[in-house]
Amino acid sequence: MHVGSQIPYSPENLQFLCQMGVRHVDTAPSTGLGIEEDGHWHADALCRLREEVESYGIELAALHLPLTSAGIEKQVWPHIMLGTPERDRDIEQVCRSIEAAAQAGITTLLYNLAILPVVRGARSPGRGGTTYSHFDYDELRDDPPHPIGPVSAEEAWERIAYYVERVIPVAEEYGVRMGCHQHDPGFPAGVGYRGIERVLGSIEGVKRFIDLHPSAYHGLNFCQGTVAEMCSSPDEVYDAIRYFGSRGRIFWVHFRNIRGGYLRFDEVFPDEGDVDMCKAIRAYRDVGYDGVLVPDHVPHSSLDTRIGHRARAFCLGYIRGLIQMVESES
Repeated sequence: MHVGSQIPYSPENLQFLCQMGVRHVDTAPSTGLGIEEDGHWHADALCRLREEVESYGIELAALHLPLTSAGIEKQVWPHIMLGTPERDRDIEQVCRSIEAAAQAGITTLLYNLAILPVVRGARSPGRGGTTYSHFDYDELRDDPPHPIGPVSAEEAWERIAYYVERVIPVAEEYGVRMGCHQHDPGFPAGVGYRGIERVLGSIEGVKRFIDLHPSAYHGLNFCQGTVAEMCSSPDEVYDAIRYFGSRGRIFWVHFRNIRGGYLRFDEVFPDEGDVDMCKAIRAYRDVGYDGVLVPDHVPHSSLDTRIGHRARAFCLGYIRGLIQMVESES
């Protein structure tokens, strides 16, 4: 296994990762890859990006498609999850981007299939004056309906399946693994949030997603923190790692911890959450996962930079130590 990072693209951030001993990254500039001109990635632009990252001794181990967690209003290809006739055009752009990635030697792509963004409330106090990302369903359950809603579970599944059925064969043809992130956080089935069902916000929903296609190129950007948010007990997290990992469907891991669980939690430092991170990393090892673990979200501090370099350094070192631990046990 490898400690990695997802981080905004800049020479300074790549230098920081190099200093932290990170050799695997998911990063890209917000412009300049071809989307603005043609609506899809260009292979030559991706090659230049890969070469720039490699000049720091770092592998561009994955790349996030512009199907993000930012919410439907900010998507480059919104029609996929809106279910409108234009979705075929958007899916074609996804497929052309997969081809470009393959030509550039990038074989793992990450993505989200969501209408809503990551949902959180006000931040909560953390240790030493830090603050944590916080969620409490009771504080948000009466929020007004979303303008594009309602979207039922059946409608959401139709849109997701439509995408998977058309994109995964192309990914398989080009040898590119497609890792989907779970809905963060999950909400009660039949209720959802603001009239939008979150079908990838439960373990059963993620299992159903995997069952949509048998290809080994169809899998997960496995967000351990989001999975913990679906669960009433940390034991369910380890079970999920074993379930998806033993099937070879974990392509990338967001290795973060929470305090709490389903419908109420705080995103804390990895050493103070309810999930036993030693037990979790042993579960990845036991199922043969040999990929990348990244910190994902980190606590905020007034002493830190906007993207949290200090907190990221702590999390990166923590993950590296755990990897060394399980390697020594082998």
